[in-house]
Amino acid sequence: MDMSIMDISTPLKPAILYILLALAAEERHGYGVMQTVREQSGGTVPLRTGSFYRHLSNLIEAGWVVESGGRPEHDDPRRGAYYRLTEAGREALAAEQRRLGALLAAFPDANRPA
Repeated sequence: MDMSIMDISTPLKPAILYILLALAAEERHGYGVMQTVREQSGGTVPLRTGSFYRHLSNLIEAGWVVESGGRPEHDDPRRGAYYRLTEAGREALAAEQRRLGALLAAFPDANRPA
């Protein structure tokens, strides 16, 4: 397993970050997560089925995502499992948000006169 995803002090890979972001708002099935990643990243994070499920497996093993077992009543019964963030997953996402915020704050304002 990719041990770097278990260390919240290490920057997250873009695919991992976008998967966590996709699950932050609501539980989703795998295809829904992949669609949301494509939309939120503007297509810049290529996520194929194999790599998605490898990342998802690592996130589940790390305890950041769990299979929820929930399915909305109106949803197509052929959809696969639904997934949700755990508290540890939310903490990892918050840590990445803080890390990225600090990184952005370190950049000088390019629009400010010298």
